Parts: sequence; structure tokens; C-alpha cells
Amino acid sequence: MSLSLVQSRALLGFEAVSVTVEVHLANGLPSFTLVGLADVEVKEARERVRSALQNAGLVFPHNQRITVNLAPADLPKDSGRFDLPMALGLLAASGQIDGARLAGYEFAGELSLSGALRPVRGALAMSLALRHGGQATRLVLPPGSAEEAALAPGAEVWRAQHLLDVVQAFALPNAEAPPEEPGPGWVRVSGQPLAAAPHYPDLSDVKGQAGGRRALEIAAAGGHSLLMCGPPGAGKSMLAQRLAGLLPRMTLDEALESAALRSLERHFPLDQWAVRPTRQPHHTASAVALVGGGSPPRPGEISLAHHGVLFLDELPEFPRAALEALREPLETGRITISRAARQADYPARFLLVAAMNPCPCGYHGSRQGACRCSPDQIARYQGRLSGPLLDRIDLHVTLNALSPAELLRAPASASSAEVRDGVQAARDRALQRQGVANQQLAGQALAQHARLSPEGQPFMEAVAQRLGWSARSLHRVLRVARTIADLAGAPDLDIPHLAEAVQYRRGPGQGA
Repeated sequence: MSLSLVQSRALLGFEAVSVTVEVHLANGLPSFTLVGLADVEVKEARERVRSALQNAGLVFPHNQRITVNLAPADLPKDSGRFDLPMALGLLAASGQIDGARLAGYEFAGELSLSGALRPVRGALAMSLALRHGGQATRLVLPPGSAEEAALAPGAEVWRAQHLLDVVQAFALPNAEAPPEEPGPGWVRVSGQPLAAAPHYPDLSDVKGQAGGRRALEIAAAGGHSLLMCGPPGAGKSMLAQRLAGLLPRMTLDEALESAALRSLERHFPLDQWAVRPTRQPHHTASAVALVGGGSPPRPGEISLAHHGVLFLDELPEFPRAALEALREPLETGRITISRAARQADYPARFLLVAAMNPCPCGYHGSRQGACRCSPDQIARYQGRLSGPLLDRIDLHVTLNALSPAELLRAPASASSAEVRDGVQAARDRALQRQGVANQQLAGQALAQHARLSPEGQPFMEAVAQRLGWSARSLHRVLRVARTIADLAGAPDLDIPHLAEAVQYRRGPGQGA
């Protein structure tokens, strides 16, 4: 047979789109032509496939005209994921393996020059695409990628270490399907269950800072963004790194989405399965690094932090364009990256926690040392954060550094497990009542589920009028108050819940 078809998948944003690798052998001048909108990495596969076949002791049809088409032709293809399908297509077209037995399987893997298989990006996205499509197709993947793809429930995944393992599996005589384990390099891979208790840094390590710990509890319960302002050493970073441990445990769908997104960046580490991510980009990160981009588009930090925490330390030091790019994803929970030839859509439902100093030297209003900054310098520093961005952050907290005596004599605080129980109970109340976290309430749903008590109505009107809040600020206070009421088990928003929520709308450096 001079024509063979092998199935694979290409990454298009968060999706894994089906690709048919068509290989045709014909008489004529010897050549190896690759068509189908292939990127540079895919075109280089010609040399990898040639060397892999020869070094594995297989026959490369060097005296024939080889044409490989990656269909559909208008879909961009990148990376070395099509090396294995091309090699199998050549072997099937030249009669070295039975091409009919490749039906019902999808293949992906990069070939080394010796024929060994190397992992590829997006293996979990491939198995999720099959799961969502209800297809019974089986996957053959390299080590590392196979274990990642097997995380999807019901996935049928085989791991092959070398090209010869795949050839042996599909070249055995008188067999309707490849056996479970024809050799040590061919193994059926099964997934692993969700972790019963993922490991996170514990909140009990934090001494004092009751206000900061309370803000973390509210942020975790309602999914609210948080900005902490304080001098160096006050504990801002320490608190932020413990926020993921307060969030409810991941559901299976959340764990799959988070792992699939991180597998688009690189190989997904299995020890991070069902662990909520905490992404901490450096303040020199560009807008593309934060929200995604490039050609082809790749997910940025906000998507890699999906269902987890995005921690931006030294917030005013980030480029202005990078911070302003966060405004829309904070509202919608998604990011659409548009380029001239391609568009990609990624989920970005992250919990933003940011930290900043009150001034350039860091000691404005602190007991640790005298501030060396003039009022103009302080105003310019805090002015690096635009009003619209600050308006989209729900909780603003000012932290003061502890004195040595307070630090040494501070009693033990509640552990992350104890706080998480209260967070889980509050989140369950919100989900049973409205189906989403309080941070996502909007429009009629906010008016219906954030009801003010008779005493709370005039209080809220007076506060909003006096402070000159925008409609967005007022709605965010109501969402935070709704979360505080859920933590207390109260059905309506009363003055204590509203008063505490109002305290979290202070700007950077205001108040103690």
C-alpha cells in the first residue's frame, strides 16, 4: 500500500484539534515533501524521522517520492508531536507494518535520532478532547506524556519508550489488536486519584497579623482579589504563599482544567496533580508573559494560575501595560488572544493577591525606620497603580511590622486546615444559594442574594455617598459583605458585615 493515514492532534489554544497525517509514496525523483501549514519544528521532523528509522534498523524509502500532508491544511501545526505519526505512516505506506491496525488509535511523540520517544506538550489536552467528544479512541504517547494523559477518567493510554516498541505492537502477526504488553517498552497506563490532602505551606507559621489572616480567609471563601500594603518584613509574601492552602480542595474537573493548561506550557509534573497552583511571576514580566501571547499564542501566567492563586509581589514595579492587561480577565475569568492569523481563548479564573510597599523606601508610616521619601515621591509611587485597576481589587489591607516582643510572644494561630473548614462551609452556602462564588455575583443575582437588613440599607447608602464610590466599588463591597455573612452563617447583610467590608476598600497606605 502506497497511502496510509495516521491520526494525531494539534494544539489550538486550549483545544486539541484532530489532525490526519497522510503519507503517500510514489515513483519519481527521491524527495520528502511536507505540506499542511507546518511550522519550522514540524518541517525539521523530516531529518529526525529519517535518522530514527535508519538507526532503529527499519527501512526508510529513500528511493521514492514521499509526500506527507497534515490535514486540515489551514490549521497551524507546531512542535515535534507529529514525528511518531509520520514515522508510522511511512512504515505503513511501505508495508513494514499493517496500516489497517492503526485505526482507532491516535499518536503523538517527538523522535530522537536513535528512535527513542520524547514527551510532548498538551498530552492531557488530547485525552480531554477525546473525553469531551465521547470518542473511544486510544492514545499512544511517550513516557511522561502518557502518565499525564491518563489522568483523564476513562482514558485508554499506552506508553511507548521507543519507536520499535510501537512497531512491535502493531506488527505482530495474526492479532486483531495490539496486546496489553508485547514488550517492556509498551505498557498500558492508568491514572491516579485526587490527592486526599495536598501539601501547602501552613497558615500556623504566621505569627500575629490577625488582620491579614482574616483577609485571606475572606478572599478564599468568596474568591475575592486581595492587595496587601506594608513595610518590608511585615509578612505579605508569607501570607500570600499560604492562600492556596485555604481554598477548598479541587474537584476533578478543576484539577483536569488546571493540569491541562499547565501541560500546554511544559511537561506537567504529576506530583502537582490536584494541587492548586500559586504562580509568582517576577515584576519584570511583560504583558505577554502575564496574559499570554506569541505566535502561536501560548497561555500566560493568569491562565497557568487557573483555579489557583496569582501572586504579584512589588505590584507597582510591574510595567503599567502588564497591570492594565489584567483588568478584563479579573472581571470575566477568560482571556482571548487575537493575532492576525490566529485566535486563542484560555480560561483565567484566578485569585489575585498582590503586595506592595507604601513608598519607594518601604518605611512610610512604619515603626521600623524613618521614611526617606518626600510626599511627591510617595504620591508618584502609589500613582503607578491606576484607579480602574485598584477598583477591581476587592480587599485592600494595610499590614504593620511586628515588634520583636510581639513576634516572640505571639500565640499559635489557627492552622490552614482549621481555617479551610470554615472557608469550605461558607463556599458551600454560596454554591447552594446561587451556584457560583460570591465574587462572580452580578446584576439581578447580586440584588437577590446580597439582601440588606433594614438597618443595613441606610448605613450603606450613607457610606457610599460620603466616600464617593463608583457603582463597581459599591457592588464589590456588597460581594465582600455577602462572604463575611456566609462565614458567620447569616442570611442577610447586617451592619457588622457591611462595616467590616467597608474597611477593606481603603487605598494603599491608608489606615493602620
